[in-house]
Amino acid sequence: MCGIVGYIGNKKTENILLDGLKELEYRGYDSAGIALLNNDKIEVFKALGKLKNLEQKVKTNHTYHLGIGHTRWATHGKPTELNAHPHLGEYSYVVHNGIIENYKELKEELQAAGHKFVSQTDTEVIVHLFEFYNNKLNDCKTSFQNTIKRLEGAFSILLISKSCPNDIYFFKHGSPLIIARGNEKEEVLFASSDAPLIGLANEVVYLEDGCGGVASAKRIEFFDEKRIFWGVLPTSKQFAQKDGYRFFMEKEIHEQCVVTSDTMLGRMCDEKVDFEEFDSSIIEGIEEIKICACGTSFHAGLTASYLFERLAKVRCSVEIASEFRYKEPLLNKNTLFIVISQSGETADTLEALKMANKEGLKSIVVCNVDNSSMTRIANYSVLTRAGIEKGVASTKAFSTQTVVLWMMALYFAQYKNSLSIEEMNSELKALREVPKSLKVHDSTHEKTKRLSKRYLHGHGFFFIGRDVFYPLALEGALKLKEISYLHAEGYPAGEMKHGPIALADPELFTIALMPQNLLYDKIKSNVEELSARDSTICAISPLDFDLADDYIKTNKYDHYMLEFFEMLVVLQLFSMEISVRLGNDVDMPRNLAKSVTVE
Repeated sequence: MCGIVGYIGNKKTENILLDGLKELEYRGYDSAGIALLNNDKIEVFKALGKLKNLEQKVKTNHTYHLGIGHTRWATHGKPTELNAHPHLGEYSYVVHNGIIENYKELKEELQAAGHKFVSQTDTEVIVHLFEFYNNKLNDCKTSFQNTIKRLEGAFSILLISKSCPNDIYFFKHGSPLIIARGNEKEEVLFASSDAPLIGLANEVVYLEDGCGGVASAKRIEFFDEKRIFWGVLPTSKQFAQKDGYRFFMEKEIHEQCVVTSDTMLGRMCDEKVDFEEFDSSIIEGIEEIKICACGTSFHAGLTASYLFERLAKVRCSVEIASEFRYKEPLLNKNTLFIVISQSGETADTLEALKMANKEGLKSIVVCNVDNSSMTRIANYSVLTRAGIEKGVASTKAFSTQTVVLWMMALYFAQYKNSLSIEEMNSELKALREVPKSLKVHDSTHEKTKRLSKRYLHGHGFFFIGRDVFYPLALEGALKLKEISYLHAEGYPAGEMKHGPIALADPELFTIALMPQNLLYDKIKSNVEELSARDSTICAISPLDFDLADDYIKTNKYDHYMLEFFEMLVVLQLFSMEISVRLGNDVDMPRNLAKSVTVE
């Protein structure tokens, strides 16, 4: 996820900005840049890749007391220097985190008014829109406020201009932004996270959505003073990087409700799903879909197979990439080949993609890293926009992959007219509520924390579910294995009586996923069979279940996929709290790597 820094003061501005961006490297990025302003002179430096590349470019003979900087993680447009921030107009520069949903309409309007664009990004419309107003009004403050009113989506913004060379304009809506009073006199700092500010400031404002203003060395003016509250910075930089959470995994579980909104931005219209990455020609002639992935990504693909067949009425199979490579698969050109990988570098999945390309299949990669090996060789790339994951056990990678694949299933359904208007509207309504269903509630977290102490022994876990809750059971079992080192298996609930039920006794823990909106009576019957054999049952459900030894109650929803995402959060928290009780390293479990680049 992108990072923002800004500085006004008497120290060497370029050093403050570069040091601040280094503190934001943990968020992930593919390019970086800074803009320095002193009266009528602006210097800009940009570079692809790591910050060391930018540092080598930053050479200036001038003194600057004001500047902005940015690390970019590509959403609109490839990672290139032209697409890197800061973005320029004729006399102004802007850095921006988030996504401007209505940038296409604004860009067309501004181009018609004579504005020339040089990048592929949504961000560039902000600076041109500001100059469009300022050329008429010659009033930076009013022009900035008019600009903000026109923007839709998520945006945290810092803007500087030669027409107001002592000021930084700022605004926050949907993406974090902090403003701080520096330790030195007449010093103001900005950042998208605490870490760049520690040691340089003590007093900060964590801006709320809809808050903004203008800062100079002598004064900070907020557009709405009533919503401004000054606080104190934490003192630990690692604590700041974790946003106050104990572990990166915990932070990333909480981030899911935010990043899934980013996943959907620009892809969810009023009555349809749209992808700028490809058009409907990708579907022409396609008779089936084959999904190929490993680990957590395989579970997302397995979930998607139910959705593609149910919603789009197209055959869909899922392959484990390490097996697919060596089974001499039969491939034909009427198959769309979809690979899923958090890193885009997973060795087995990459080789499977090369095999599909060699056979002439159309291919899509669902990935979190632009310019990765898979995005370079697949026909089309769809980024999940999850931001960096520091915890080795994937959390938000799975939720964002599943959201992307659900949207793709609906995109296919639109093309094939396989859903009625009412059914499509119901699916779109449910998609929009996904961030809400992923929100971590204190009561739920506390319940998993209390229950965790009762699940530290025994001879294993069964995670069971039906339909899409079967791959969710697989994912829940994998999370527990990865970070607690306890034996766990995921099973389709109806398969228990075909052998696994022989293991049932009080020391076998069954985690039962029991959604209200999908096969509840069936899963209830399966759990009753296990309970009758004295298995210890932990039910996760919105409905009361008398036979459960333990019970985690979820919210009631109209759509089973919203139950799916809330239960996902419960499973992640449950595994994490068991791992904590056992004294394990939650973020870096033994024997595992974040990106598996070997067979």
